[in-house]
Amino acid sequence: MPRPSVTSKRPTRTVAVLAFEGNSPFHLSVPSLVFGRIGIGGEAPYQVDVCAEHPGSLRTPAGFDIEVHHGLDRLIRADTVVIPSWEFGMTMSAELRAALHEAHAAGARIVGLCLGSWAVAASGLADGREITTHWASAEELARAYPAVRVRADTLWTDLGDVVTSAGVAAALDCCLHLVRGDLGSRAATELARELVTAPHRSGSQAQYIPIAVPEPADDDPIERAMVWARTHLGEPIDLDGWARVALMSRRTFTRHFRERTGSSPQQWLLHQRADRARLLLETTDDTMERIAAETGFGTAVSLRHHFHRILGASPAAHRAIFKGDLWEPAG
Repeated sequence: MPRPSVTSKRPTRTVAVLAFEGNSPFHLSVPSLVFGRIGIGGEAPYQVDVCAEHPGSLRTPAGFDIEVHHGLDRLIRADTVVIPSWEFGMTMSAELRAALHEAHAAGARIVGLCLGSWAVAASGLADGREITTHWASAEELARAYPAVRVRADTLWTDLGDVVTSAGVAAALDCCLHLVRGDLGSRAATELARELVTAPHRSGSQAQYIPIAVPEPADDDPIERAMVWARTHLGEPIDLDGWARVALMSRRTFTRHFRERTGSSPQQWLLHQRADRARLLLETTDDTMERIAAETGFGTAVSLRHHFHRILGASPAAHRAIFKGDLWEPAG
């Protein structure tokens, strides 16, 4: 199957994926699959290397061993370091901790996927900051590392230099999020299409944390309302009218929506509009006024305000980053 072909002006990035004794091959494969599969004009924007503190043959719980050729020297030189998992009770060695700190000091992005957030916490790089992990281990992680603030209500937390995610499926979401930030929405969308997954999942872990289970139903009214909203982003959407799509009162709709997504309907809608604006900025030459109208922000002033608040950059700055149509490998 051919790799997705997209365009960018970004140089090749090196990604070091940390393996360890007893590492799950499934967890290990997620970052390798996402970053190693995407291609641009016959070239790869990412160079992915699997490394280990002690290279060689490593056992896995899958009944086979894996051979790792690279050591921590490769991790130290990487642009992105991915820790795809971790084992409960596993102590981080002084050597690995030092390597993570050296990579981080050199400008590397440190990514902890699923229980890999435990390794991020153990490294001390997130002290005084916020990280995300699988909801089932969040309380234990918070007790083990009180210097970090642990979230179990989000799919990932991106601090720029430190990125952490929830469980296995959210790890895939998080890696696609990183591709989207590096190469743009078009790259992430084409890759997601090849992987047969959503390019961007809204919501949070709140929809997976065990709560009272509703009666089985073939039709999810909240999902129906979410789909309806996504197809009407350019129109005014008032909460009462939106609730009627789900055949609910405003109060009931708001409560069920928060249980389903972990956020209020209004906040979810703003993020959907910002995502649509981001895609239009990256793929069209439409004016800010036109994009504001098509995404439901109404005015360019409102677009700039909400876009910057949600995505941390102005629409013009974001467009400038992804304006180019050629990718030039480094070196």
